[in-house]
Amino acid sequence: MTSFFNFDIEQMLREMETFSNKFTKDMDVEMENIEKAIRSGKLKGKWDFKKISEPGVKGYIVYGQFSADHPLEPFEPLEPFDPLRPSRRDPTPGRSFKIPSEGSEEIREPLTDIFEEEKAIKLYLELPGEEKEDIQLNVAGGKVEVKSKKFYKEMDLPTRNIVVDKTSTKYKNGVLEITIPKTERTSE
Repeated sequence: MTSFFNFDIEQMLREMETFSNKFTKDMDVEMENIEKAIRSGKLKGKWDFKKISEPGVKGYIVYGQFSADHPLEPFEPLEPFDPLRPSRRDPTPGRSFKIPSEGSEEIREPLTDIFEEEKAIKLYLELPGEEKEDIQLNVAGGKVEVKSKKFYKEMDLPTRNIVVDKTSTKYKNGVLEITIPKTERTSE
């Protein structure tokens, strides 16, 4: 069986566990700060705070209504609401949710599907907003590389038995379809 993935599963799981443990510790510290603020009266209003710690389920439930001594100001985009600093709040019709321009210009990895059929390999890549003339394709060494203004993806093909010079493409509605014929097998 051919693997499309070139990574160590055990290493990935260790990294996920490390991230989860750090996230849980950070969340516990933040929730303790919120709970202290509720008990001390720093957070005005009606609050209900409950920690959940059961086998397989850990977290918090915080319900509250708060008031502030001063008008609420706009918050930093893409940052979550923080009840200890209520000046940051959700966007409203008059206060749009803006993404910084540098964040919207980053190179992204397109969603991709690869199918190995009897006579060809078919790849489908979602490249929304790209113009056909801005898409570059390179098929070589059992790999496919797709570049455009906003997207980049390099993929291993499930077989090297392909006819590279007969590769065909279609691009419609932001979806690039790549068809790479397989070499014909001769019976001996």
